Amino acid sequence: MLNSLQINLGRVFNLLNTRANIAAVFLAVLMLAPAARAVEVLTVHELVSHCKLMDAKPEGADAQYCIRYLQGFIDGAVATDVSVMLNAEAGKNREETFTERAMRTRMPSRADKLRAAELAGFCLGDPLPMRAVVKQVVADLVKLDVGATASSPAREAVYKSLREHYSCGNE
Repeated sequence: MLNSLQINLGRVFNLLNTRANIAAVFLAVLMLAPAARAVEVLTVHELVSHCKLMDAKPEGADAQYCIRYLQGFIDGAVATDVSVMLNAEAGKNREETFTERAMRTRMPSRADKLRAAELAGFCLGDPLPMRAVVKQVVADLVKLDVGATASSPAREAVYKSLREHYSCGNE
């Protein structure tokens, strides 16, 4: 009987020891894991560090990073505003069929895109080359790459530049 009790106590001790080890390993992994962030904010200085290299290596990775960031910013602003505008208009009017909603959300017209661009606060005409827009915005960013403004979010500086140089009232 004593032997049986010792064997059972040994099994319980081993089971507790295994669970404690698993818990310790789990806690260690959690402590060593990097903190998760939703989106890391790109600063004016970080964007300028890429954009400054455009003249020297226009096809280089840094130049492409700069161009693609600005192009994505513009595309995102216009696409989001088209969706928001069309959803708001559809919500005001009436219930729509599945086909109507599909056409509205997947095939916005050129007029819809132009109206939405006004919501974004800037209007870029079709014949305007992206390089010209990038050059203008980068010039503004370089001016801001000093002091406290260097650590401010790039998205705010880009938006301000686009509104200043390409406002919808200028067309």
